[in-house]
Amino acid sequence: MSKDQLIGALLLVGSIIGIIVYGYLLYLYPQLILQITAFVAVAGVLGIVGWIGYTLATTPPPKPIEEIEKEIEKELKSVEEKEESKTEEKSQQQ
Repeated sequence: MSKDQLIGALLLVGSIIGIIVYGYLLYLYPQLILQITAFVAVAGVLGIVGWIGYTLATTPPPKPIEEIEKEIEKELKSVEEKEESKTEEKSQQQ
């Protein structure tokens, strides 16, 4: 059995055990377990929203498209000039 298959099997068994334990606890303490479940779900969603907000707030804005186009044109011109100089050198050598 490969390492990935072992990890997959452990995740499957862990999930089944978690479902059984959750169901048992839900039967014993329904109000508390539902409150904890709701809190974890809401905290998880709001945590993800907060993480997205933090990422948006701290990431520098991208370059304008016009600036990127100018850089690409400049790069293309330099490549074309290099190719022209190589072809001129070859023609002079012959």
